[in-house]
Amino acid sequence: MGTGRAKVFVEATAGASSRNDVLVGYLDYFRASIADRLVSLGEDVVRRSGVPSGWTPVELAVHLTNVERRWLVWGFLGEDVADPWADHRDERWYVPAERTLVDVLEELERQGARTREIVRGQALDTVGRPGPRWDGADPPTLERVVLHLVQEYARHLGHLDVVTELAGGSTGE
Repeated sequence: MGTGRAKVFVEATAGASSRNDVLVGYLDYFRASIADRLVSLGEDVVRRSGVPSGWTPVELAVHLTNVERRWLVWGFLGEDVADPWADHRDERWYVPAERTLVDVLEELERQGARTREIVRGQALDTVGRPGPRWDGADPPTLERVVLHLVQEYARHLGHLDVVTELAGGSTGE
């Protein structure tokens, strides 16, 4: 079980064919790291919270999937998304009980594939389409969107590392 992609840390000195590929590499690394942490915890533990705020590891993974979709598909591309806030219910992250860890990780990887396609298919200075994601503001460039996603993943992976360590799962590089 996992994302199906090899987890390769993006070394600062590693060559890359483009800045797009560098950014995609970071997102792929963080996404695979999230999946590794969840797998190391197992189905039961990913549904329990280890923090006072109450979020669970599986909720975090669903949140990140939806963050990518909101920022790139609904936002940057301006495509219709049936429920862009599907990861939220009652102002909390939400995952239906019938969604398995395998389901969540497969959806995370599908969104990752879509993200790679979008980021590799556009120049980083391309401005996104106006739409409801931006709430009337001018849309950002692809580069700004992807940098937002990189920081979102890095921040949440740090959160998950703490929860995973406390639960006895794998952490670190």
